[in-house]
Amino acid sequence: MKNKSFAVIMKRELASYFSSPVAYIVGALFLLFSGFMFFSTFFLVNRPELRNFFELLPILFSFFIPAMTMRIFSEERKIGTMETLVTLPVSTFDIVAGKYLACFVLGVALLVPTFFYVIACVVFASSGIDFGPVVGGYLGAVLLVASFCAIGVFASSVTKNQIIAFFLAFAVCIFLTMITIFSVLLPGFFVGFASFISSTSHFMSVSRGIIDSRDILYFLSVTAIFISLSVCVISNQRKG
Repeated sequence: MKNKSFAVIMKRELASYFSSPVAYIVGALFLLFSGFMFFSTFFLVNRPELRNFFELLPILFSFFIPAMTMRIFSEERKIGTMETLVTLPVSTFDIVAGKYLACFVLGVALLVPTFFYVIACVVFASSGIDFGPVVGGYLGAVLLVASFCAIGVFASSVTKNQIIAFFLAFAVCIFLTMITIFSVLLPGFFVGFASFISSTSHFMSVSRGIIDSRDILYFLSVTAIFISLSVCVISNQRKG
């Protein structure tokens, strides 16, 4: 049973999300903004394609993933159930992994309704669509969800204030998303570093259908780093 502790925690978190309006509000707003990006190209420019949707997806996730993860630990601390959680006979990693996986599942769930955009492109594109970039785009989106959820879980672990958790996660995510845009203002020797740490540059590489192990490793590394930081924070809270 102990080996399934993280799964129990994950199911508890998912049940908590879907019993509150948070998941539905975040999901509805995400679909509203992503739908606007897709259909503005579809109708106004008369191009049934997903390129504009994928190009702006990192910015959308920089906002909506922190909004989804901000309560994951902060609410526990605010209502006083964190003390009960950390005294359970489960490892700190199980606690963090269970909560992280719940956020990851919800983040991926945001993408499911967007398959309608793919169907629309298939139906209305006169010359068909190239499925390579579509598959790459969704693979990149899943990797982006994984890394941004890890950042959001860490931000929520360091404060009991959900608003602070949101802005902390948003600041880190938008920094990783936008740094290449401002790289022209940086000294030349920083440009390569900015591109290396930019989530957008790695995401766009994958979304073009180019599966490079360096891009996969980047997202996995960001995810592992922030999950490890969350484990350290929660471990210190358990000791305290």
